[in-house]
Formats: sequence, structure tokens, C-alpha cells
Amino acid sequence: MFNDRSTPLAFLQTRRSGKPRDMVAPGPTPAQLHDMAAIAARTPDHGKLAPWRFVIVPDEARQALAQRLVEIQRVEKADCTARDEEATMQFVLQAPALVVVLSAPVIPHKIALWEQELSAGAACMNLLHAVHAMGFVGGWLTGWAAYSDAVRDLFGPPPQRIAGFVFIGSPGRDLEERPRGELSEIVHEWNPGYGPAR
Repeated sequence: MFNDRSTPLAFLQTRRSGKPRDMVAPGPTPAQLHDMAAIAARTPDHGKLAPWRFVIVPDEARQALAQRLVEIQRVEKADCTARDEEATMQFVLQAPALVVVLSAPVIPHKIALWEQELSAGAACMNLLHAVHAMGFVGGWLTGWAAYSDAVRDLFGPPPQRIAGFVFIGSPGRDLEERPRGELSEIVHEWNPGYGPAR
């Protein structure tokens, strides 16, 4: 293990997601958010298609977005309660900053849709690396809103899809390391006998 946090490998080893509800100010400035998006865009992209979009939700628009999600929730969820609506409001308004990442595949195209969607996921991960590198903490969430076509339409038309809501801020508490898979369980060496039976 590397103990020197100034090395690139140690930097990668110390990245940790934070809970958006625990994030506090200060958050990134608009200029920093654009820099983060530029870094996130440096992701593997077969065919140079840029099959992702970053939608920065400015502070002054967060309340309006929260209200729109509540309105959609009322229509899509017949059993929606006042508590559900409050949870949706809190979801949108938590943390100092919010970036909505969209998978924006080019269809039809010879590059497989799956590869383009993987690239969008990699863009989310790169965004979290940029957040960490700039001294903030990030959290990548989905939830019902990520799978709602009506919510998606607030950010872009199909075939785009919401890859995630990335919340960014400063940690309001120490980030605890979560359990990680044992390398013996997640790393294997292929051999001719390797297959589903293993």
C-alpha cells in the first residue's frame, strides 16, 4: 500500500464517495464545476462520439427542479404521500452542487450501444475523480427519478437517459471507509478450466 497521499496511486486509493445529505458548504464554484466536467470528458470513448452530457443545475434553479420532480412524482406514483414529496424535495436540494449526467448515445451507429453506455458510466466515475482531486467530495445517486422519462425530459430528449445525479460539496463529517471485496473474490487468473462453474 502507498501511504504518501501526494502520489497518483495514493490519490486513487483515497477517493471515497460521500453521502450527499452530509455534504456542507463550501461547494465548487461554477468555474470549478466546468473544470470538473472537462476532466470527466477525458474518458474512454470508442468512436469519439462523446455519448454523455453534463447538466449543471445552478443554485437558483434547484428549488424549481425540486418542485418539478414532485409534480412528476404525483403523476407517476399513485400512492405518493406528503412524506414522499418531502423526500424528493430534500433529494434535489441536498449538498451544495448538483450535476446530472446523461447517457447520450448516438443511434444508429456502428459503435455498440452497450459500449456507449459504458462510456457514460466512465464519465460519471471521472467526474468523481475530478471532484476528489479538487478537494471536494461527491456522491453518485439514481433513485426513481433516474428512471422516469418525464424527469429525463427535463434534461434532454430520448434516447438520452439519466446516468446519475452527482452531488458535490465538502464533507460534513469524516468519511468512513466501507468494506471492499477481497481481492481473492474479485480478481481471478484465467485458465482453460475457468468458466461459469467456478
